Amino acid sequence: MQGRSGAAYQPGLLALREGPLLEQAVRSLPHLPEIVIANATGRDHPRAAGLALHLGAVLDLPSIGVTDRPLLATDGEPLGAERGASSPLLHEGAEVALLVRTRVGARPLVVHPGWRTDLDTAASVVLAAIRRARTPEPLRRARREARQARAAEEGGTG
Repeated sequence: MQGRSGAAYQPGLLALREGPLLEQAVRSLPHLPEIVIANATGRDHPRAAGLALHLGAVLDLPSIGVTDRPLLATDGEPLGAERGASSPLLHEGAEVALLVRTRVGARPLVVHPGWRTDLDTAASVVLAAIRRARTPEPLRRARREARQARAAEEGGTG
């Protein structure tokens, strides 16, 4: 599926810009997934509801967000260098995400619970979705497909 967002980028409004396209993409799948993993925040957001939470709510599917850095939450380093080490990220005193190390010694990811998920479930799903890189395999594949589609559209080889 291909499409273009209907609006320019505005900080804090990613769900309005990209949410409808992502919803269409998920609904166009032959089978709905059990869970949605998005490159987006959940409750670590100025309105406490980022794209990962919105997308899950619209689809009525559990959802998780994964980012490289927290948006608003204060971050701390996971306790150890081992895979699965984590530490909570707080915003206004509430745990809104986790820093999770997905590979030994690698820079941690921020894992955001979205719709119908909690911190522990989000971290477990992300760790289970890691293959050969620090990013969950579904996000890696989606990024690769998007790059190839852009390259083909621009006349390149991808």
